[in-house]
Amino acid sequence: MFPLQDTQIDPRFVQPVPFQHFSAGQFPTIHPIHWLHSHFAVGGWSPLQRLSGMLTAHMTRIAPHNGFTWHPHRGLEIFTWVLEGTLYHEDTTGGSGEIQPGELQRMFSGDYIEHMEMNYTDHPVRVIQIWFVADRQHRGLEPHYQQLRRDQLPTRTVGDATVYSLIGEESPMQQHMTGRLTAARLPVGGSTQLEAPREDEDLFLYVTDGAGAAANGSTHSLGQYDVILATPETEPVTLSATADSDLHYLSFYLPSFLR
Repeated sequence: MFPLQDTQIDPRFVQPVPFQHFSAGQFPTIHPIHWLHSHFAVGGWSPLQRLSGMLTAHMTRIAPHNGFTWHPHRGLEIFTWVLEGTLYHEDTTGGSGEIQPGELQRMFSGDYIEHMEMNYTDHPVRVIQIWFVADRQHRGLEPHYQQLRRDQLPTRTVGDATVYSLIGEESPMQQHMTGRLTAARLPVGGSTQLEAPREDEDLFLYVTDGAGAAANGSTHSLGQYDVILATPETEPVTLSATADSDLHYLSFYLPSFLR
């Protein structure tokens, strides 16, 4: 059911249905050192070990004046989406600078790169980091770096939601992996329709902030770091934000990993 070279999922975790909701607590949260908390929806000890070449999608919270010092990567395309705080990046290609909330960074490691990611501020930093195995045809490229501000990302309105195209869908972000990624903000009390995956895709949706609900005949409460999985056959799903909280989520449209 799951091609091992691209996808690894605990078969006891998912069901053969078009729509599934998982609460945040069904995925591991780790605190390996005093300055770091991470929630692994994909990768690490998650039952969603790998999805169509996506090795990890996880929240990382870094305490003030801490972070990851110089370390290497190989064969990866790594995207970083900042939720709060300011993250400083520097790498051996000469790429460097601060990444602010709503900004998207991409680092292509090629055969070898070293970088560091530090929180030099007095406030916590919280990011979603996404690691992909680079598509085979791109693996000989030299390491390189790209960063986009929020105002450089294409936006559209779907119901009450503002949707940003992060990867694909006319985004200027380059990519050396296969898939699409959007970020959505649904304001207090607003509603929108879940954008179903295309025929050759499945959807992995990760709630990054806020609270709301998903309704498709039955109603599922949504909270921070909850996950939705869906196939193109899913019935229409209405997403709504609560009366006192915006709802923010990332939608990963990846080559089919559930069928």
